[in-house]
Amino acid sequence: MKTLNDFNFSNKKVLIRVDFNVPLDEAHKVTDDTRIKAVKPTLIKILEDGGSCVLMSHLGRPKNQEEEFSLKHIVKRVSEIIGVQVKFSTNCVGEQTSRDAAELKPGEILLLENLRYHKEETEGEINFAKQLASLGDFYVNDAFGTAHRAHASTAIIANFFPKNKCFGKLLEREIESINKVLKDSQKPVTAIIGGAKVSSKITIIENILDKIDHLIVGGGMAFTFIKAQGGQIGNSLVEDDKMDLALSILKQAKQKNVEIHLPVDAIIADSFSENANTKESPIDKIPDGWMGLDSGQKTNAHFAGIIRESKTILWNGPVGVFEMKPFSHGTISMGIAIAEATKNGCFSLVGGGDSVSAVKQFGFEDKVSYVSTGGGAMLEMLEGKTLPGIAAILD
Repeated sequence: MKTLNDFNFSNKKVLIRVDFNVPLDEAHKVTDDTRIKAVKPTLIKILEDGGSCVLMSHLGRPKNQEEEFSLKHIVKRVSEIIGVQVKFSTNCVGEQTSRDAAELKPGEILLLENLRYHKEETEGEINFAKQLASLGDFYVNDAFGTAHRAHASTAIIANFFPKNKCFGKLLEREIESINKVLKDSQKPVTAIIGGAKVSSKITIIENILDKIDHLIVGGGMAFTFIKAQGGQIGNSLVEDDKMDLALSILKQAKQKNVEIHLPVDAIIADSFSENANTKESPIDKIPDGWMGLDSGQKTNAHFAGIIRESKTILWNGPVGVFEMKPFSHGTISMGIAIAEATKNGCFSLVGGGDSVSAVKQFGFEDKVSYVSTGGGAMLEMLEGKTLPGIAAILD
């Protein structure tokens, strides 16, 4: 795997696909700059070598080049984080953009306008990729969040740099972290899979069963397993058409000597509301009119015990509706146990949108080994898929 450290970028104009798809408030101010900070080491390496950087990114899903999706809104924040005044080009292709890139001097950074202002980007159009490629003499992909898309700037463009291409430091670390779970893990390995639906996680579960020792199932998806085994789950979230699938997963796990840990109790509520009446109940004896919205105390203690004994942990999905305070305790309990295990030498990888939100919300971000920057991309890697943006660099 070719990385930045294999090259010297002196006097090189480096075209870098970054993921600056960051949230903005109504005043167009960046509200979460994690993704910008994540690419700083890549940019600093190139600048310190004496190279210049041409940055490409998308922002949101524009339909008609709406002004709210312009990357000009983030120039100030990117400049502050990198410590270099970033120049901005009002397009990502065309004569003016070519001039902007040609005039770039060593040590300078140019940010191009939103790639998705052109439909050719998401269509993976070759001529559009060729125009982008003409702006630099070396290509770096450091956008894990879009690595699962075969877009012009992530997969097609790499063909124009047969020898002069590599992963950035962020993408390199993402790949290494996932490989630490899937290929080079220290045992015992525990996967915590939560969230609402079994159907959205089935491929991941099937792909990782050969690689793990413990599977903790939490969140709404746990109720499909409980009901499939004859439990009463009241009005809890369930996928009735996936109960056979749940039983199949339990059977596969047993055959592979993987221990599956399901909740034994739950915090239940009489409505899906922060102000609902709540009480604790065995997970398989939830009365009609009540729904499980968080894991109970016995479950939290049991899950925490498994986690503390682990040497490798993958956390994908919360175990309760953590956005509402009364139902956040299970997810917080998981975070505390994972932080303790990490402190004791365990490798912990957190990924998938809601888990990442929970880790940030409750202050665990710096207490786990790695927080992935790519939701969909990480899930597809865990499913065992080859990502186009990664394959293009390895070719």
